[in-house]
Amino acid sequence: MQDITRRQALALTTLGLAGLPALAQQDFPSRPLRIVVPYAPGGGTDTIGRLMATKLGESLKATVFVENKPGAGGVIGNDMVAKAVPDGTTILMGITVMVQHPAMMPKLPYDLLKDFYPLAVAARSADLLLVHRDVPANTLEEFVKLAKANPRDYALGSYGNGTSGHVHAAMLSSQAGLDLAIAHYKGAGPLMADLLGGQVKVAFLDATTAAAQMGGGRVKVLGVTGARRSPLAPNAPTFTELGYKSFEPYGWFALFTQAATPAPIAKKLSDELNAILAQPEVRKRLEELGLLPGGEPQAEFAQEMRRDLAIWGRVIKEANIRVD
Repeated sequence: MQDITRRQALALTTLGLAGLPALAQQDFPSRPLRIVVPYAPGGGTDTIGRLMATKLGESLKATVFVENKPGAGGVIGNDMVAKAVPDGTTILMGITVMVQHPAMMPKLPYDLLKDFYPLAVAARSADLLLVHRDVPANTLEEFVKLAKANPRDYALGSYGNGTSGHVHAAMLSSQAGLDLAIAHYKGAGPLMADLLGGQVKVAFLDATTAAAQMGGGRVKVLGVTGARRSPLAPNAPTFTELGYKSFEPYGWFALFTQAATPAPIAKKLSDELNAILAQPEVRKRLEELGLLPGGEPQAEFAQEMRRDLAIWGRVIKEANIRVD
């Protein structure tokens, strides 16, 4: 990401650190760090953010706390990080929606490629289409028939306006010919609570949030996104198996800082985070959450982000999704 590299070099000069890159890295961090989760507590992003905060604190021998900043499908928290002082102490726990928003929200208050520096991809995830146990449908085909006959009874829950849950709900509605309202929540945690309580009867939820409820029999899985079946629900078919299109891409959970963060500090953070993601106990925990652990080199994830921008841009355009 050449633009980011130039901005980091400028930041070094501006902050008077251009001649002291080693010192900038050696002295970091000199104060507590925060990981901003742009969604409500209790969802998958929050769970991973807290795991990474604990491990990063241990690694750096520093205080690292989590700050939840939900709203606008993640835009409020994302923007707060984009505009934070670029000293490496404010980190974003971001998700795939960051590369989806540009196609559906032309007036974003930040520029993804110019304002953020990707530090590490923590994990990749599928979305699961869940229904409350009392819904009289055990397959996606049965649910589609039920929803067509009773559209007012089945609003599709998403974990945020403009999130992957929103995109997948719109894609399903369009391809299945459904006329259902989409109920947007400020995070996966509140959505799961209402699904379990029956206030919403069907929802797209990320694997991490769904994992805690898979064994209780309170929800049923009708389908999963991604290229292969989820280990959380091995009997549930993928949307591709069911004949739906463009549901193959996985979502990701990744950590970012500001593009203007001094390069030695950004590198130190990236190295520390990827070392954490290589720890067997961390990878095991992510797998227990139904996720595919990340930890690839920073440059590879930077390229993946650019590729995802194009893929999701096409999918969102085809589904005619717009967020004001």
